[in-house]
Amino acid sequence: MKRARIAWAGAVHDAVERDGQLELLTPAFKGRRVGFDEVVWLPPLAPVPRPRTVLALGLNYADHAKELAFKPPTEPLAFAKGEASLIGHRAFTVRPADVKFMHYECELAVVIGRTAKHVKRGDAQDFIAGYSVANDYAIRDYLENWYRPNLRVKNRDTCTPIGPWLVDAQDVPDPANLALQTTVNGKVTQRGNTSDMVFDVPTLIEYFTSFMTLQPGDLILTGTPDGVVDCQPGDVIVTSIEGIGELHNTITAPAST
Repeated sequence: MKRARIAWAGAVHDAVERDGQLELLTPAFKGRRVGFDEVVWLPPLAPVPRPRTVLALGLNYADHAKELAFKPPTEPLAFAKGEASLIGHRAFTVRPADVKFMHYECELAVVIGRTAKHVKRGDAQDFIAGYSVANDYAIRDYLENWYRPNLRVKNRDTCTPIGPWLVDAQDVPDPANLALQTTVNGKVTQRGNTSDMVFDVPTLIEYFTSFMTLQPGDLILTGTPDGVVDCQPGDVIVTSIEGIGELHNTITAPAST
């Protein structure tokens, strides 16, 4: 099932995809259907009563590591992100006025479904609620160390679109073999496959939960293949993952003050 979270008619609703429309789950509107163009898309994540843990992987595709002249890491290279960076499908990402190189990163996003601590690799699938598409923008100008990117590289407001769907884990039979693609203004600039991850999803869950507890609604962004290019205000970026969805995002300049 494809689940969404949207704003419509002055309220926030959970919805599911039904015959090319959004079917609302809110009790007062249950069963009502609205078009994709009638709503504001939000990150397809339920609220949680705490700060959401967002973990992102660096250099987790061998071809991307090679593109940046690095050897693939020997253990997961991860950093934490703030939840304020998350925005929805068809939203706008701000490119700061003073930067020279800002690029997308098409990533498979893993949403944790239940409390996970000391999870073994073979049991990891039992702890996944579902999958989404994330686009984790990075600004190269601010990068001082690939192994420890500073906060401005990845933790800016609007820098991580996610959605449009949360696809139930049972509806993704082989998350280790999904085609990824990015287009910029309709031109294909990035292709890859999750089979090329250095550390696959079960390995990442085992690794993280060996020293920290993950809770329902927490996110793991699993890295990106090679093929990243600079994006300018006005560019429309579409990141897509086979069987998961197609996430649209537009780059914008900062608002004038």
